[in-house]
Amino acid sequence: MSDKVVTRFAPSPTGYLHVGGARTALFNWLLARRAGGKFILRIEDTDQKRNTPTAAKQVMDDLKWLGINWDEGPEAGGPNGPYLQSQRKDIYDKYIQKLLDEKKAYYCFDTAEELDALRQKAEAQKKNLNYPRPEKFPDEADAQKARDEGRPVTVRFAVPQDDPIVVRDVVRGEITFAAGEIGDFIILKSDGFPTYNFACVVDDYLMEITHIIRGQEHLNNTPGQQSLWQALGFGEPPNYAHMSVTISDTGGKLSKRERPAALRKAVREMQDIDLDKLAEVASLSREELDVFLDGERTPDMPVIDKLAEFLKVPLPEINIVDFFKSGYLPETMVNFLALLGWNPGDDREIMKIDELIEAFDISRLTKSNSLFDRQKLLAFNTEHIKMAPTEKLLGHFKDYLKVIDSPMIAADDELLSRIIKLCEGARTLAQIEQKSRFLFLDDDKIEYDDKAVKKVLLKGNGLENLALVRDRLAAMSELSEQTIEDMLRGLAEEKQVGLGKVAQPLRVALCGTTVSLPIFDSVQLLTKDRTLTRIDQTIKIVEGKATAGGI
Repeated sequence: MSDKVVTRFAPSPTGYLHVGGARTALFNWLLARRAGGKFILRIEDTDQKRNTPTAAKQVMDDLKWLGINWDEGPEAGGPNGPYLQSQRKDIYDKYIQKLLDEKKAYYCFDTAEELDALRQKAEAQKKNLNYPRPEKFPDEADAQKARDEGRPVTVRFAVPQDDPIVVRDVVRGEITFAAGEIGDFIILKSDGFPTYNFACVVDDYLMEITHIIRGQEHLNNTPGQQSLWQALGFGEPPNYAHMSVTISDTGGKLSKRERPAALRKAVREMQDIDLDKLAEVASLSREELDVFLDGERTPDMPVIDKLAEFLKVPLPEINIVDFFKSGYLPETMVNFLALLGWNPGDDREIMKIDELIEAFDISRLTKSNSLFDRQKLLAFNTEHIKMAPTEKLLGHFKDYLKVIDSPMIAADDELLSRIIKLCEGARTLAQIEQKSRFLFLDDDKIEYDDKAVKKVLLKGNGLENLALVRDRLAAMSELSEQTIEDMLRGLAEEKQVGLGKVAQPLRVALCGTTVSLPIFDSVQLLTKDRTLTRIDQTIKIVEGKATAGGI
């Protein structure tokens, strides 16, 4: 075992990087950075049936966005590669053979039906299934005979049954698993690939991992992995630390299944939905869509996103990329995730990355569950937007505009910087974009919010005041924030009404809603001609709909 701290993050590419996985990566990264050690990224892709084509790349993109850089791994390289487990089969085969030769593992030939019968028998006896170890282990000839007969051939590890297994956990102290509690488990699947429990042990040894921080759900894997570590002659296992569970503010464990579950529920509740059209939108067969709606299988996450966008169904943010698309800063996410199940030992909450590295101490991981409080996350984001240097915030905003394919992408840095400044106090980058996107839409592409039209234009003298604003603007020779403000305030005084009675109708005409940049700047940025065009268009559309009874 290396004297230097070496940690790893080893995701399976079966879905996007969700906040729980990101927290695991972050804690391992913080520990390595605090100790001046090494952080390794390893992709555990031996589950060929569940891997998704976009997941590995998205995981790496999300880690980069968060600023979690790896010293060894895909793209970075290193002396312990390859870093995709699917490319390390020859390495695993050598250690599987070692266990077989030493009679510490054995071949099995059970079919799925036979294993199911064993489970049912154990359930009937109200026992946990412990696989019945054969008195005489099958040899290679027996394994080849089974293959020739078309039977699945696996390898199981013969877990020592005589002594209890003691796991020493940084967070939970000593945990004892009674002798015989851990049954023989599969280490090589019938497709020739190792299981997670075997591959991770071999890789952790060869990559000299010293500390493993992971979720509480992995605790039951640890005694078996520790037994393998000893059976392979690897010496002392790494230091384990199993983190507490993160609870969603909607109730229950925070899970990556929340997004597809929310979409499935929304589709089921919709009336007269064209399922054939829905399948076509997502590039799915009708059978694949039905399987998803029945809850039997979930398609790749881009498909879920495409379906939700088409149906205009809002989904909860669960994956890191969801928070990116919702306009959160990476500094916010790192700060917030670091405080889920860990604390710096004082009352600090808003912390920069260098402060987190300096303060990180693995002994301060907590046993108690943590709450994923979205309102608190939003407050964190508001603070980090305020704190961000101008150039860095501009860079984050431009990246955000690209990922959501905003019409604002065409704006130059000077205009975007001005817009950001006008949106001081914004809680997310999405709010900044939503307030200002009307400037970049074609005049005839403005969509009017019915509630805003009814409340602002059709109630009282809204349309009449809008027409007066139009006449005053048309007569102005100079259009600046100050001259616009003077004009609107003067008109409000003449009409003996509040500024909102003349400003809000103008705002709805320009952007279709009651939310925009400050109205004086909005007019100046849009230009006089386009402002007059939108006012004329609004009056015509609203009067037409009102006459026809459409509003």
